[in-house]
Amino acid sequence: MCVHSTPSATHIAVLEGRSLIEHYVARAEDDANQIVGNIYRGRVKNVLPGMEAAFVDIGTPKNAVLYWGDVSYDREDVERQAGADRIEHLLRPGQTIVCQVTKNPIGLKGARLTQEVSIPGRFVVLVPESSTYGISRRLDDSERKRLRRILDEVRPEGHGLIVRTAAAGASADDLRRDVEQLVGRWREIDERTKKLQAPALLYSEPHMAVRIIREELTEEHRAVLIDDPALFEVVRAYVAQFAPGLAERVELFDRSVEILPLFERHHVHEQLHKALDRKVWLASGGSLIIERTEALTVIDVNTGKNVGSSSLEETVFANNLEASEEIARQLRLRDIGGIIVIDFIDMEVKSNRAAVLASFKAALARDKTPTQVYEISDLGLVEMTRKRVGEGLVETLSEICPTCAGRGIVFPDGMG
Repeated sequence: MCVHSTPSATHIAVLEGRSLIEHYVARAEDDANQIVGNIYRGRVKNVLPGMEAAFVDIGTPKNAVLYWGDVSYDREDVERQAGADRIEHLLRPGQTIVCQVTKNPIGLKGARLTQEVSIPGRFVVLVPESSTYGISRRLDDSERKRLRRILDEVRPEGHGLIVRTAAAGASADDLRRDVEQLVGRWREIDERTKKLQAPALLYSEPHMAVRIIREELTEEHRAVLIDDPALFEVVRAYVAQFAPGLAERVELFDRSVEILPLFERHHVHEQLHKALDRKVWLASGGSLIIERTEALTVIDVNTGKNVGSSSLEETVFANNLEASEEIARQLRLRDIGGIIVIDFIDMEVKSNRAAVLASFKAALARDKTPTQVYEISDLGLVEMTRKRVGEGLVETLSEICPTCAGRGIVFPDGMG
């Protein structure tokens, strides 16, 4: 993991070997928009039954939206007649609520909220005043059984817990310490709720570098390189607190000693520039074309320069297998969300189509952002969705062209 700090922004790059798989940007001027995970005491401005949503003032430039499915309430407290649990019966203008941001504001859309607050820690996520109880599905069955026994011992009364993938191998003391810290944090939030008038910020997530390291850092990471001394001290202290055994892996990349800048030395800049192109070359000579639209993202798979073997079906199959791995990486790297349609090259053999889809799903399993993939259609298309949390890589690192307004064309004189 490489953390590069500039006066205007902090860039975090996550690499597997030499391959860049994720990239994050934290800008000082974007603090108002990077609010996922923040907890607020908000005031309901208006309720729209037709949209099954309420707009909530949380103190940001745009009102946030709370949909009916994200409203928390006790069904026993709601009258049982038909329609009594509609959103207009649960919320009213002027009402104050505690809510958490689940999606940053994007473009003209305000932030998305939920009333089911959760506070992430190193190994567990605390869900205050809830009966939620769960363990990450990414852990194998034997580890899940071990953690379930520990969870029964450390679970705080009146609160729910979700055990994270990072808890693999963690001891009972590690989990207990994590839970106690989170319960203490919730008490502080609860006290602020009683004191502050809405709209008010009750809890904010730490610096993005700290958040990413909290989410990502495991025994599998060889090092976290940071080229800013002040940020290095903050991150090192945080890691020493939640994972003392990993603190020595947080290293300062001394710019005054190193010949090349951090991102150049680890080939991050080069890979970022490639990730902004619409065309992605595969090692075999095949290619991907990635086209973004307002409604969805389309990915076209081509054989390109890949002449393959003596059989067309084998060539196409191998090309599609390679493409499935690269598409999963590009989705993570570019942080592409929403509806995605993939046009794999047509395959005649049914088992080959199944193998490509299985390979694609396996590659997506390494992506922590929720995805849903459907079967290959009769037209040979794979339709999928990937949860949209924030702006994608292209939107983060670029600006709309003032000449063509983002259309990618230049008008002749007199037609602009």
